[in-house]
This record gives sequence, C-alpha cells and structure tokens, in this order.
Amino acid sequence: MSEETANGAAAPAETAGPAFTVEKIYVKDVSFEVPGAPAVFNEQAQPQLQMNLNQSVQRLNENVFEVVLGITLTCSIGDKSVYLAEVKQAGVFGLAGFDVQTLDAMLGTHCPNILYPYARQLISDLISAGGFPPFFLQPINFEALYAEGLRQRAAQQQNQGGLADAETAGNA
Repeated sequence: MSEETANGAAAPAETAGPAFTVEKIYVKDVSFEVPGAPAVFNEQAQPQLQMNLNQSVQRLNENVFEVVLGITLTCSIGDKSVYLAEVKQAGVFGLAGFDVQTLDAMLGTHCPNILYPYARQLISDLISAGGFPPFFLQPINFEALYAEGLRQRAAQQQNQGGLADAETAGNA
C-alpha cells in the first residue's frame, strides 16, 4: 500500500537517481572599456572582433559547484582597440548522484549552456550602452568544445606517457 498524506494524496516518491539543480546565477565580474573615446566613434573602417572563452569550476562542497563562464570580446580597427568587454557569468549548481565522468560532462557542457545566454545578453547590453551598434554573440556548441577538450587531454596524456617511457628507457 502506498503512503498517503493527511489529505489523502499520495506522498511524493523519493528520487533515487542523479539530481541537478540551479541554486544561483549571478555576474561575478564585468568590465567595459572604450580607450579611444570619443575619437573612435568617427572611425569608418571595418572592425575586427576577437572572442576568448574560458571556464572554471570550483567545488563548494560535496554536491555543490560554482561554474564561471568567462567571455572577453575585443573589437579593434587595425592596431587600435575600439572596445573591450569582459564578463564572468557564474552559477552555483547542485549535482548529486552522478558518476565522475558524467559529473565532468555536466560541469563542462550543461552548466555553461545555462550561463551563456545571461553572459550573451550582458555583453550585448554593455556594447549598446557604450554607444556602439547592438551585437549579439552567436550560439556556442559547448558539447563540441568539451569533446575537443577531452581529445586534447587524451593526446597530452599519451604524449606525456610516451615521454615518461622514453626517459625510463634512457635511464635503463
């Protein structure tokens, strides 16, 4: 017989599987610079944009992690910097019941996918507030970036293993 509450409804069953929660989303750091203002607004050349993306993960306790998605967008004309927008969008996520490999994938793909729209909007707002035409970052495939990171780590470990074997053989 199932358990019932005082009003006769069935009590919710406890979940035995993995659990993912978004605890908090916040801006950790933001910066916007227009070093050549106001002269830069008269420039007529085609600007070049460069985006750098990084991510850091910090374990806050056994099942809680802070993920920080860093985006730096640099706009330049020739060798002159037009503007520089830097955003560190962060979130606190609860992840319980995941094996190590799945936990790593969740932190490397799912969490950044949640944070990216917030960072994208903030960068767009900063650029517009800086007096420039609106700019929207294109979607990012964090799954592909994560897979490439895994491939690079595996190659690096293989190279380090080969070096260690060569050093051991050289010392024999």
